[in-house]
Amino acid sequence: MRHAVIMAGGAGVRLWPLSRKERPKQLLRLFDGKSLLRRSYERAAALLPPEQINVITNQDHLAAVAQDLPELPPENLIGEPVGRDTAAAVALPAAVLAERDPEAIMGVFTADHIITPIETFASCVEKAFDTAQEHGDALVTMGIKPTRPDTNYGYVQRGEKLTDGVFAVAKFTEKPDAAVAEAYLAGGEHYWNSGMFVWRATTILDQIKAHLPATHGAVCDIASAWGSADGLAKLERLYPTLEKISIDFAVMERAPRVLVVEMGCKWIDVGSWPALASVIDPDADGNVSTCQNVMHHGSTGNIVVGDDDHLIATIGVDDLVIVRSEDATLVCTKKDSARLKELVEALSEKHGERYR
Repeated sequence: MRHAVIMAGGAGVRLWPLSRKERPKQLLRLFDGKSLLRRSYERAAALLPPEQINVITNQDHLAAVAQDLPELPPENLIGEPVGRDTAAAVALPAAVLAERDPEAIMGVFTADHIITPIETFASCVEKAFDTAQEHGDALVTMGIKPTRPDTNYGYVQRGEKLTDGVFAVAKFTEKPDAAVAEAYLAGGEHYWNSGMFVWRATTILDQIKAHLPATHGAVCDIASAWGSADGLAKLERLYPTLEKISIDFAVMERAPRVLVVEMGCKWIDVGSWPALASVIDPDADGNVSTCQNVMHHGSTGNIVVGDDDHLIATIGVDDLVIVRSEDATLVCTKKDSARLKELVEALSEKHGERYR
């Protein structure tokens, strides 16, 4: 049977001050009243019924996730006691699904992307499921056709063609410099690494066993008692001991057989405030806003965000990011928004957890 797993455990520091520990970015309702998590669920629901869709998130966010996705059965929500990066976030659901369904094929998706149109997305994911079913020993990733030489993304180089839109992976490259990214775009053989995957649950578990044997042993131990008090105790005891590493570094770049399915969608990783300019239509002066109440006077290229009807007005300023939350307001240039992680760390040193 086919299943989807949505990874929704990120903190989203680069969307501070709206994104906080108790309200991470995937739960922010910034886009037409829907959260990024809700949008990710709706994409998965175009292919699968709710009982075949799962979410792994922080334990502290389980209630909020359940409220945002009331269609999901409670047993399809997995709570991490601590974040251990994506290798662990893949391994545990794979082990749980393999216990429930030894023939499970799982698609892994993230909760912080905007992907359109949904029909194209569904068609590409369907092809990825078919590919994983046909090539049971392969790990399948989805590559986004790049539209610019972006240095913020990893890249996947395609190799031998298997069929239309499906290729062997020749090489993974982490975030390249500008010249290399330009060459990748011009060459036409590279995709953006989307962080979305499809594989048999047993196949990814075999690869995790080969490259992260301690993680494999722990998640299989947890999954064997899943749904019981003993399973919860094992989760609390073993999960924090797992190696903190991404699935890309741990497995994808080392696995013997990896395939890539080309995905010709508009794909936006909402990892920063300036990314909103790719999602929301600007006004005549290039200002982008999610506010109910905003006014610009002689201002251009600004991004203004608020989550209530508090008026935010600007006069004669350009290329700023202005974000207002209930207890904090951010004002910075678009360029300096990349330093938000530094700011949040400095705030923690001065104020503890108050503004986290």
